[in-house]
Amino acid sequence: MNKLASAHNIDDLRALAEKRLPRMVFDYIDGGADDEVTLRANCSRFDAYALNWKALVDIASIDMTTTVMGSPCAAPIIVTPTAAQRLFHPRGGETAVARAAAAHGLIYSLSTLGSTSIEAIAAETDGPKWFQVYVWKDRAIVEASLERAKAAGFTGLILTVDVPVAGNRERDLRNSFTVPPKINPETVAQVLARPGYLFDMLTTPKITPANFADKTPEGDGIMGYINRQFDRTVTWEDARWMKQVWGGPFAIKGIVRPDDARRCVDIGADAVWISNHGGRQLDGSTATIDALPDIVHAVDGQAEIILDGGIRRGTDIIKALALGARAVAIGRPYLYGLGAAGEAGVHRALEFLTTSLERDLALTGAARLSDLGPDFVRHPPL
Repeated sequence: MNKLASAHNIDDLRALAEKRLPRMVFDYIDGGADDEVTLRANCSRFDAYALNWKALVDIASIDMTTTVMGSPCAAPIIVTPTAAQRLFHPRGGETAVARAAAAHGLIYSLSTLGSTSIEAIAAETDGPKWFQVYVWKDRAIVEASLERAKAAGFTGLILTVDVPVAGNRERDLRNSFTVPPKINPETVAQVLARPGYLFDMLTTPKITPANFADKTPEGDGIMGYINRQFDRTVTWEDARWMKQVWGGPFAIKGIVRPDDARRCVDIGADAVWISNHGGRQLDGSTATIDALPDIVHAVDGQAEIILDGGIRRGTDIIKALALGARAVAIGRPYLYGLGAAGEAGVHRALEFLTTSLERDLALTGAARLSDLGPDFVRHPPL
């Protein structure tokens, strides 16, 4: 039996990815910071919110279409930016994910640290595309990246603000894992245990940050150069500057506080992206679904709200939308699919989420996304 055909949910794809990938690569997808409290809470806290369905509603036709920051999408699901996707499937990586997203009519987001270039992604898909950036110390790098993204047809920009320094990801430390992986006895042993993955690695180009291909730093190499570019002095004025330089739809990703959400609105952001980086940065931080209601109140309809973290089912999406999110974003779900079976695995992950959302909207008694509201959700006790 086809392995993908035997996978019926995101957890099944996770299990397939764990079997195919070297331990260090799987843990890089799967792990979080410190004790992984926030990683687990992002998923488990959805269970605290119960759905109240409406009865005797005409659900003969379910409409999941929407727009997010002006980009049309067949469902309110954004493929969130994640770095170095060729690590998880050397033959596919970002191109496989972008093609799958376009096939499902979803917004694709490319990480500035992707292993496929801006221009290569643009050549693969004419679907809606956004580009993710940081504020680097060298602002010329930022400006050049934005110009390349505009020229390639990317219509939205995402500024990630929750990585002033890297979180303490202990699984990576135990595996001696780096990006790109360094050759040592432990990493070699893990790769040798997965011969299919090893073959793909040996017969495909070297995995590097493709959008920095023009940089030829000496000493500690390209990753050392990139790490030195992270700027600890970034403030809201830098975010305002980036919005002005970009001049188009602009989201700030990595927000969990209502006062920060208001600052996003004040500097002109089109979307507030609620995220704790998938529990990979500050452990013990707020689960994103718990941050949502207060941020919705603070933003007061003056910007769209995107939420990531813990989305595994259509019911998770419905809860987020009912509480005020415009859309949700997913990372690990499609990375599990990519790690399990490349582009076909990403298709399977997106199929799970879109079909379960359609079914669960019908069961909830909401024929359109606009039918959803807070009355569909019973809030947990404080």
